[in-house]
Amino acid sequence: MAQSYLLTKSKYIRGLQCDRALWLDVYNPKLARYTTEQMRRFDRGREFEYAFKDTFPNGIDISAELKRNTDAYPALTAQLLDNNGTVDLFEAGFQYDDVLVLADVVHRRPDGSLDIYEVKSGSTLSETYRRDAALQHYVISHCRPVHTFSIVHANPPSDSAEETAYTDNRFAIVDLTEELAAEADTIGRNIAIMKEILRHGEPATPTGKHCLEPYACPYQHYCAQGIRQMSLFE
Repeated sequence: MAQSYLLTKSKYIRGLQCDRALWLDVYNPKLARYTTEQMRRFDRGREFEYAFKDTFPNGIDISAELKRNTDAYPALTAQLLDNNGTVDLFEAGFQYDDVLVLADVVHRRPDGSLDIYEVKSGSTLSETYRRDAALQHYVISHCRPVHTFSIVHANPPSDSAEETAYTDNRFAIVDLTEELAAEADTIGRNIAIMKEILRHGEPATPTGKHCLEPYACPYQHYCAQGIRQMSLFE
């Protein structure tokens, strides 16, 4: 059964870095190769995310019930949001414009609007984090009213024993709602460009600096195949 969506937030971020990497991520993801350090970074990110989710003890984890059946996430999410007053959801699914996003933490307020928390383990707000959040805000706000959208990132360890004892200062929560809403037109244009790229064959994008920034691309080895090594005399 074909997927009902074309893009996810990870594919969108990949597409901003390289159109060829986006195409491979959609049509040939088995070619990806991740280093041991990249896998460790993924694990650290998950651990930090789990720690933040623990601050919502009554949260309902969509992924625990549906596993890899991501097509079903939006329907179950809608059901839980419609049939409850205040509720906390983990990995809540929202789909719009052929894009599926899974929000780390969603809190439904009494009036039906949502507080969204995107959890990142880094200690600073990178431009990639903001772009990731902007895509999520774009999709979710077309499905439900968004009250706030915040990025949660790691705070540096505190030197104050007293502060550590009385507050959970592991998490810095930054409200970016207005900033992300202002990016809607840009997000819409980017999605349209990426969908057009995916309607055609594999792009012949050459390797370059973009293979390493902002992240090391897992398709570098594939794209480097067949590149002729120049002789020192050429």
